[in-house]
Amino acid sequence: MLDTATSDQIRAVSCTDTRLVVDLVDGRQIVAPLWWFPRLKKATAAQRSNAEIGRDGIHWPEINEDTELVGVIPVESHS
Repeated sequence: MLDTATSDQIRAVSCTDTRLVVDLVDGRQIVAPLWWFPRLKKATAAQRSNAEIGRDGIHWPEINEDTELVGVIPVESHS
């Protein structure tokens, strides 16, 4: 059975100059190109490093960017 990942499954968020990296609590990692997120791409490294993980996804308050990237990634359900 497949379910969707939720923000409570996110362990950490980071950005390189070219990628958004989301580490999940089960050890998997989701990597997406930064060009998918124009505000993140234009932001400074300091602004990108200020990510907040909330129940609705990931938020970068300094640039008013939100993403539910993990919400569309299929994961196995253990129920």
